[in-house]
Amino acid sequence: MDTGGLSVLDRRIEGCRACPRLVEWREEVARTKRAAFADWTYWGRPVPGFGPPDARLLIVGLAPAAHGGNRTGRMFTGDRSGDVLYQALYDVGLASQPTAVRADDGLELYGVRVTSPVHCAPPANKPTPAERDTCRSWLVQELGLLRPTLRAVVVLGAFGWQAALPAFAGAGWTVPRPRPAFAHGTQVTLDAADGPDLHLFGCFHVSQRNTFTGRLTPEMLRDVLRTAAETAGLPAR
Repeated sequence: MDTGGLSVLDRRIEGCRACPRLVEWREEVARTKRAAFADWTYWGRPVPGFGPPDARLLIVGLAPAAHGGNRTGRMFTGDRSGDVLYQALYDVGLASQPTAVRADDGLELYGVRVTSPVHCAPPANKPTPAERDTCRSWLVQELGLLRPTLRAVVVLGAFGWQAALPAFAGAGWTVPRPRPAFAHGTQVTLDAADGPDLHLFGCFHVSQRNTFTGRLTPEMLRDVLRTAAETAGLPAR
């Protein structure tokens, strides 16, 4: 695998200014900050994926949080959604530690990469369809670089599911018609004309709305991650 290709892609993502609304918002948040993080220097740029370049399992979210990834520069780091996700990854043996506080906190992922279909923090956590479509090429390129080792994907939430399906098609997998609908626990196999198939898993997003109400419990999340990891050929506990 071209490991240099992924690091180059990440740097290109960090410099993207394609969506004026998102550029303005992410930079305004970085300037004004939140009182609890007044002493931080916010990242304030697009947030690239995080994890090894030979990942067998990919986790796809929605977009960075304004005071999470937009602050730390790492996906799902520094917010409550990330707290839930990385704790679950640690619990099933896919992360070196249960917390993700900042980009230099020593966290390592084992065979797993985390990314999103939109790389900038959007106002109200809601990218527009045009912003989603503009950002898709980054995910297509990332999938292409991961393709030699990638065997399974967990997509968090309906927005991520809808945004990712065209990216899978763009990266060379066949998406069934009609397109499979999102649901927690959904499992879909995407055929490849050349190379191994890709196993797709749906999971409720790790948003506070879902985790606080019990719509998504830690056990439910662990079950999906464990099944996906085992399908991808990763050891999980």
